[in-house]
Amino acid sequence: MKKTLILALVVLMCGTAFAQKKEKAAADTVKKELPAPFKGGIDSLLQFFKDNLVVSPQIIKAKASGTAIIKFTSEGKGFLTSIVIYYADDYMLTQPATDVLRRSNGKWIIPKEVQLYDFVIQFTYNYKPTGGDIKPAALKAILDYQQQHKPIISTNQVPLNYATMLPTIVVNYE
Repeated sequence: MKKTLILALVVLMCGTAFAQKKEKAAADTVKKELPAPFKGGIDSLLQFFKDNLVVSPQIIKAKASGTAIIKFTSEGKGFLTSIVIYYADDYMLTQPATDVLRRSNGKWIIPKEVQLYDFVIQFTYNYKPTGGDIKPAALKAILDYQQQHKPIISTNQVPLNYATMLPTIVVNYE
């Protein structure tokens, strides 16, 4: 009886020790999260894109609106190694986004224990006419764009592995 009681106590103590070990491993995982992916923080990131993203004349002429979702990879010094378009309502919406991403070289911060890190960012373009009324020519351009745009979509699974989803960059233009 004593042996059975002692054996049960030993098993219970071992179970408690393993549970504490798992909790510590979970706490270590949280520490590896990326605190600020851009030099200066999120506010700096949003200001950088606001100041540097230039809407192309083709987008303005077509009165294009839509979304582009892009994954890019940064290396240890903050330089981009690849840019992949996951989704775009039209190819023309990707050009300003990829141009501004290239200008962001050297500004990305990744964890020291990894060599490359993936980020996913979404750009949303909105045509906002000045004044209250939209002119018939602008309405025609919007309708033409909606009927003729060719989305870029992923036809297969999209592996994200370890990626950080950045805030959406909203671009309003006239």
